Amino acid sequence: MASNDDRRLRPICVFDSGLGGLTVVRELAGALPGEDIIYLGDTARVPYGIKSPETIRRFACEDAAFLLRFNPKMLVVACNTASAAAVDALVAMSPVPVIDMIRPGAAAACEAANGSLIGVVGTEATVRSKAYERAIEACRPGSRVCSVPCPLLVPIVEEGRDADDPIVTHVLCDYLRDMQRRRPGALILGCTHYPLLWDAIAKLMGPDVRLINSGLAAARQAQQMLDAQGELNPRSSLGALRCFTTDNPERFAVLGKRFGGRDLTSVAYVGTDELEGGPR
Repeated sequence: MASNDDRRLRPICVFDSGLGGLTVVRELAGALPGEDIIYLGDTARVPYGIKSPETIRRFACEDAAFLLRFNPKMLVVACNTASAAAVDALVAMSPVPVIDMIRPGAAAACEAANGSLIGVVGTEATVRSKAYERAIEACRPGSRVCSVPCPLLVPIVEEGRDADDPIVTHVLCDYLRDMQRRRPGALILGCTHYPLLWDAIAKLMGPDVRLINSGLAAARQAQQMLDAQGELNPRSSLGALRCFTTDNPERFAVLGKRFGGRDLTSVAYVGTDELEGGPR
């Protein structure tokens, strides 16, 4: 019988710089349907991908501190940029396990590529950090990696443009030109916005290139970890999703459905000053 302090009943807390992390929430809900999830989208300060590592680290730690007020059993960093710049700081400050995007995505790519070239597309900050290169090298030493920054994709997706939009196709053709020539065995979508462009990227890269959704890989790791720790929520019904955003809850709710694949019925505003104030 569950007690009031039963860790199984605690929520999973998730954050991202904006809406993209809701694609990770979608994968978490698929792998862990009974779990309650609390999500923070720092839309007032998006995108993180063009900011300095120091600023990204500060924002990520503020996001985490806010979410830790809810006494979660796990913290998911649903942002490749924050994962690359801040995971060590987040692990150090968090009393609960931290799941990032980089290591699960790298492991999935190593398995899919089977020794061939691994491609990475991501934000400027993620690519500049070489976090994927380090994680891939740790997973499978000697692997070849080709990384391409794609700074326009996040704002394009946040505008609500679909994978078949001519502007999306034009931008992707420009970014992926060298990747198409090099024909990697696996291509990591190193930003949680990019799964919404899956069809367009798959069409350009062709059927022989395995696309890797780092959010899906992270959700599988979260499921395995909670199962091993005996902390899966025993609920048989779908868990609740509660969202916070730092700018315009109404717009967040409307656009967020496209990212998360479900209606967002609970979206509240939290000011960046509350994040900057740290834990209360």
